[in-house]
Amino acid sequence: MSKPVLSAHFESRTPSDVRLAQMKYDERKVKPEAVINVGIGNVSLPTNPAMQKRLFALGAPESPFAKGVIRYTGSAGTEECQNAFKNILKCEGFDTSKLFVQITDGGSSAMELLLIGVCGAAGSDEKPLMVIDPAYTNYISFAERTGRKIVTVTRTLGENGKFSLPKLNEIEETIKKHNPRALLVIPYDNPTGQFYDYETLKGLAALCVKYNMWLASDEAYRELFYVEGSKLLSIWGVTDADVPGIEGRRISIETASKVWNACGLRIGAIITDSPEFNNRSVAEYTANLCANAIGQYIFGALAHESKEQIDAWCKSIREYYKELIFNVYNGLKKQEPGLIVSSPDASIYSVIDVRNVVKPGFDAIDFVLYCAYEGSVNLNGVETTLLVAPMKGFYNIPKGEKNPGSTQFRISFVETPENMAKVPELFVKLLRKFESQR
Repeated sequence: MSKPVLSAHFESRTPSDVRLAQMKYDERKVKPEAVINVGIGNVSLPTNPAMQKRLFALGAPESPFAKGVIRYTGSAGTEECQNAFKNILKCEGFDTSKLFVQITDGGSSAMELLLIGVCGAAGSDEKPLMVIDPAYTNYISFAERTGRKIVTVTRTLGENGKFSLPKLNEIEETIKKHNPRALLVIPYDNPTGQFYDYETLKGLAALCVKYNMWLASDEAYRELFYVEGSKLLSIWGVTDADVPGIEGRRISIETASKVWNACGLRIGAIITDSPEFNNRSVAEYTANLCANAIGQYIFGALAHESKEQIDAWCKSIREYYKELIFNVYNGLKKQEPGLIVSSPDASIYSVIDVRNVVKPGFDAIDFVLYCAYEGSVNLNGVETTLLVAPMKGFYNIPKGEKNPGSTQFRISFVETPENMAKVPELFVKLLRKFESQR
């Protein structure tokens, strides 16, 4: 008897690179004594105190869920949750008077809305989304899911650990060639840890105006930057005063996951200064009914925080990650000077490139699978393995062409400081053991 047939899309699906190591480790029959997972940005810090207060009091008389009733909210989200995202931006010095906020199930749903809201018809190559490689792999995955096209300009990781942004004239040539409808930027970058400056952002904004494109910005890590003397950067800080015509074409992706330490809450937002985009996006989202009602209530606590409270929280989170990232960066360079480690400038990620210390034919995915399925080393008397993300899936490279991610890995600074301190020695020992057997 024949079996029912899967779609071609499902037949082609493999796990996202950020989930690959964990999924394969779960299948491992004999596990080592310890595992450190830095393959996915699953933040382990406690969430904001105002949010905690609501979380722990969901059954209290003042809670809307006190009687056990959990109803749908409006498709655009509750007014309070919308105001929470606005309040954060307002406290950071940005004008929110003309912004429209739509609450989504995490930043991921906002990414999908962006793609189907600005790109050409499904299944066509028309009006693609333009991204700067390497880019967060979920954008590529959602483009494939929705049948939308992505075009890229690619950064390269230099020996000094700096990713080079393509020159504006190179980006402009790609725009002329592919006619994209939107440009996506991640100014505090996932996966590279690169930090844009305002002049670069304004230059990209000017191209969007010139070629009648949307400018979209993933703002998940907006408050997390570590370059001395730098100021907070946002798409909402680039106005008509800087780039005439940019207002009305700006879209940002927001989330409760990273700065607010609430990955599992699955609350995000898509914010725009275009009333038409907002109206159509909310109409599209009515099929989803609404985002998580409990999550909206918990995140909504931030609508009532003062500028001083928002500033203090962001400063504490920024200082925490800065120390953690620099310690690991220095540790990796000490353990193996030949490693190329991306400059720790922003976000909660670093890229490690092993191209100078491995034999020809090395493949990052093979190493990740080795660590997940069978590899371990003795670390302070404990058999331990490490889960990292291979970078191949962060590049939108055509099949058959050389992928820079073949020798690169992304690590996320989400484990405890004690565990993160073990990552440099653990990574290098596992890499050497893998190479000795290859």
